[in-house]
Amino acid sequence: MKLGKMYAIGVGTGDSELLTLKAHRLLSEVDVVAFPEKDLGSNHSFAKQIVSGVLAEGEMQGEVCYLHFPMSRDPAINMPAWRRAAQTLADHLKQGKSVAFATEGDPSVYSTWAYLQEELAELLPELKSEIVPGITSITAIPSQTQIPLADGQERFCVVPATWGIECLERLAKEFDTIMLIKAGRVIPKLIEQLTKLDLLHCATYVSHATTEKQEVYADLTDVPPENRYFSMVQISIRSRRGVLRGSSQAQPCRALGEGKTCGEGAAA
Repeated sequence: MKLGKMYAIGVGTGDSELLTLKAHRLLSEVDVVAFPEKDLGSNHSFAKQIVSGVLAEGEMQGEVCYLHFPMSRDPAINMPAWRRAAQTLADHLKQGKSVAFATEGDPSVYSTWAYLQEELAELLPELKSEIVPGITSITAIPSQTQIPLADGQERFCVVPATWGIECLERLAKEFDTIMLIKAGRVIPKLIEQLTKLDLLHCATYVSHATTEKQEVYADLTDVPPENRYFSMVQISIRSRRGVLRGSSQAQPCRALGEGKTCGEGAAA
């Protein structure tokens, strides 16, 4: 039995024009294109929405299918769903079909592909998958805030907001930029913690980056109370900015063209 080829394809953060040329080509050529869906049977996928902006379903020569990924933290719910999704892909691959799994952002960064990859390794140990990288929110957010992610000898980190809030004091000493993903539900706690650290003015909130729904708030206290799934906070301390230009003195960080001076002593 000769297995078909498996591709994990990152389709970016929302702007369809950020889809790579390689992703566009493969999605139009493969026998099966699989998209993740949050609600079982809805046939609605944000990844599909992104792809449809530049590649109509009629332009995809292959069959389109949807894989259910529950929005749950319960392993008893998630793990069977991941196995069913992987089994669907495995069934196509065993038929010799080429299969593409299209995922938001990049397949290697907080992606549903990670779960499929593990399950497929058990179902089809001989399978060799190809991962096609995509634009991630980690780089899309700074493009919208217009604050560099890193410069000179600066260091940055990426952490889930639910974990990062508890470690902010330590992270602020070690890193110049802190990217907090999935921050929409913890904004009140984040404001409280940043205020204690005198870093509130260094934080910028972005939701639905690169899409028509995008919103940017340079002041976290202005963020509406409703939760947003596609949200991130960029905390730009930037104490090492300009080191390679011969100056180790901390410089003001800038957001949306406006100067913001970060609190002294916030980072080593």
